[in-house]
Amino acid sequence: MADVKLYTAKQFDLSGLNGISDQTLEMHFKLYEGYVTNTNTLTTKITEILSDGKVDQEEMPAYSELTRRMGFEYNGMVLHEWYFGNMRKGSTTTDPEKNSNFYQLAEESFGSYDIWKADFVSVGKMRGVGWAVCYQDPVNSRLSNHWITLHEVGNVAGFVPVLVMDVWEHAFLLDYKPAERPKYIEAFFSNIDWASCEQRLQQGVSSRPAAAAAAKSE
Repeated sequence: MADVKLYTAKQFDLSGLNGISDQTLEMHFKLYEGYVTNTNTLTTKITEILSDGKVDQEEMPAYSELTRRMGFEYNGMVLHEWYFGNMRKGSTTTDPEKNSNFYQLAEESFGSYDIWKADFVSVGKMRGVGWAVCYQDPVNSRLSNHWITLHEVGNVAGFVPVLVMDVWEHAFLLDYKPAERPKYIEAFFSNIDWASCEQRLQQGVSSRPAAAAAAKSE
């Protein structure tokens, strides 16, 4: 049987965020660690089924459910890593610098940064639980905001996640009432690590297909 490469939960030093309590973070980190554990468990079980090089008919129901569940657990793990990774304690600004790549791309993609922000915040305020994610198209560098639900539903294939906001109720319920999600979103913006977003943009540009990059420069 092939060696199973398991994931290790990452550590994030976020104690003391603006408007997001340490109690919420502690609960949220444990939830994230659960996704890591479940991803490892599913990976191991799927590998065991495939150990003989095939999926027998009697194994197909279990294999199918494990594989479908992997999308939820794996994306739950990764989305949380992006979410925690684009926040930092001690932030003193709610918006990126006007000369930053993010600000300029928001202006180019939406006409103004304020319109981009209004769109992103509105996505986050939508009814239901899920994620608000600002993606970059690696072909034309355009930014776009998307609603992701159930972790694996709504992700855009090939797009680069630049800013990720968790709007499942566990992300804010200890600090705000369900109807006070806008207050949580405001708190989230006061904790954004815009330097992290800039780094993700650079990675997105570097991963652009060569042909597309050449076409853009012509």
